[in-house]
Amino acid sequence: MVYITGDMHGDESRLYDKEWRKLKKDDVLIVCGDFGFVWDDSPREQSTLKYLGSRKFTVCFLDGAHENFELIRKYRQTVWKGGKVHRISGNLFHLMRGEIFEIEGNKIFVFGGGESLDKEIRVEQQHWWRAELPTPNEMARGAANLDECSGQVDYILTHEPPSLVKSAMLLRTGDADHVNKLNGFFEEIGRFCTYKQWYFGALHEDRRITPRHTCVFNKILPIDTYIYENTRAEQLSFFDDDFEATPVKKKKRSFMKK
Repeated sequence: MVYITGDMHGDESRLYDKEWRKLKKDDVLIVCGDFGFVWDDSPREQSTLKYLGSRKFTVCFLDGAHENFELIRKYRQTVWKGGKVHRISGNLFHLMRGEIFEIEGNKIFVFGGGESLDKEIRVEQQHWWRAELPTPNEMARGAANLDECSGQVDYILTHEPPSLVKSAMLLRTGDADHVNKLNGFFEEIGRFCTYKQWYFGALHEDRRITPRHTCVFNKILPIDTYIYENTRAEQLSFFDDDFEATPVKKKKRSFMKK
């Protein structure tokens, strides 16, 4: 079974949650960014990474905004489930941006990255890294990978949400609207791709936002949680309430030519 959870920020108490103890052999847990356990390369951190890599299940994470990108990139790059990864330790992997993974018959597009809104009070190369936002080449590579499969994937996993979803969530909480080029890129991906569900973690909520967009944080959800659900999702006011439980097929077209 494939499971999804949200930002961990290196919080060791999350590793002893009862939901973690339920994970079985051959299960895969994917963290939607801000994993935070690859941060300072300390002996304690190395011990934690070794512990995670020795579990009977597999732990994967895509990068968020608060990661030590310089340290992550020092780990050996390899291929796992059809996509590029950094092997951190044993069964612990960092899923690289723009890759598509085939896990238990599901085609999963992954794209990490985010933006630290408090970077003015952080120290560069110590508490934040410019690599948190993707480069044009990384976005082009992700788009090319989607073109290869004509945008037909089962799930999309990111740290940040598409721009419309993010704006709606910030409007609901009364926070200032702030979208960036990555949110805009995801908005275009959403228009191009056919997918069942999109999971993201940056906004620290456990809530289904639209029929196909779910924000994850502390909960550990089976990836197919909402696919066969007959009840309607909680909707924000300007999202269309009329939806189908299964994705509508789109005409074949090229994302790269848009």
